[in-house]
Amino acid sequence: MYYIVTGAAGFIGSNLVKALNERGITEIIAVDNLTRADKYRNLVDCEIADYLDKHEFAECMEAGDFDGAVEAVLHQGACSDTMEHNGQYMMANNYRYSVALLDFCMDQEVPYLYASSASVYGGGSVFRESREHEGPLNVYGYSKFLFDQVVRRRLPEAASQIAGFRYFNVYGPREQHKGRMASVAFHLFNQFQAEGRVKLFEGCDGYGNGEQQRDFVFIEDVVKVNMHFLENPDLSGIFNLGTGRAQAFNDVAVATVNACRAAKGEPALSLAELGNKGMIEYIAFPEALKGKYQSFTQADVSLLRQAGYDEPFATVEEGVSRYVQYLAAR
Repeated sequence: MYYIVTGAAGFIGSNLVKALNERGITEIIAVDNLTRADKYRNLVDCEIADYLDKHEFAECMEAGDFDGAVEAVLHQGACSDTMEHNGQYMMANNYRYSVALLDFCMDQEVPYLYASSASVYGGGSVFRESREHEGPLNVYGYSKFLFDQVVRRRLPEAASQIAGFRYFNVYGPREQHKGRMASVAFHLFNQFQAEGRVKLFEGCDGYGNGEQQRDFVFIEDVVKVNMHFLENPDLSGIFNLGTGRAQAFNDVAVATVNACRAAKGEPALSLAELGNKGMIEYIAFPEALKGKYQSFTQADVSLLRQAGYDEPFATVEEGVSRYVQYLAAR
C-alpha cells in the first residue's frame, strides 16, 4: 500500500516525505512537476518507491492503476504564487486537480490530507474556520477557498478522513527553490549574509515600519500536525494551522540577524540598536501589493486544539534560530 504525496519535491511536501521516512514508511509515490528541476534536491535524502509527474499520476489515477493500493493521500501540490495572474491555470492546477483527488479518495475510502491556505481570509481581521470570515484577495486564495467549499459539502457523506489545513506563514528548511515566494526568514538570512543588513517594508494599513504582523509557523510544527491527523484517521474537517500568535516582521528580522550574529560569537542587539547600526532598513511598500496584502494574520487554533493537538508551537525567536543554524550549515 502506497502513501501518495503530491508536491513531494516542494517545501511542505518534501518535509512530509522525510517525516514519513522517520516513521519507517518508504512505500511513497512522490508526485510533482519538476519543470523547475532544482526542486529534486529536496528529495535526495528521502526514500521513495517511485516518482510520477503530476500529469502522469492523474492519468494513472483516472485509469484505475492505484485502485486498492493507496493507504493515504497527502495533497500539497499547488501553484502558491499569490501574484500569478493566469486564473485559468490557477483554477485548473489548484482547484480542479484537488477535486479529482478528492473524488478518488472518497471512492477508495482512504484518508485525504490537503493544503488549504490562510489566504482564504483575505483582508479580514477574524481568522476562524467559518464562511462569514472568508474573502480572498487574489485568485490563489480563491482557488483554495473554492475547494474548501467543496470539502464542506462533501464531509457529511464521507466514509473516510478528509482534513484540510489552512497554512499561515510557514518557514523552514527545504524552501530554497521557491524564489520570491520563499519565507521572509529565508530572504532576510540571504540579505544579511550578502549585505550585512536586511530590508523590510515601510508601514501600511496603519502599521509602523516593519510592524505588520503575521502568524509565522515553523515547518516542524506543520509536519507534527499533519502526522497527528494521519495517526488519527477519525479526525476530519478544515483547520487553521498557525501558532495562534501574531508577530511583527521586525521580530523576524531581529531573530534572523541575531541568530547570524550568534553564529559568529557576537552579542544580540535590540531592534533600535540594529536600526541605528544600519542592519535593518525599510523600503517603500510595493504598489503591486496594495489592496492585496494581509497586514495582519493570527490563526484561531481552537478547532485544532479541540481535535486533540496539544503540542506547543515554536515562537519566531525559537524557530528562526533553528532555521538560521540549518541555513548557515549549508
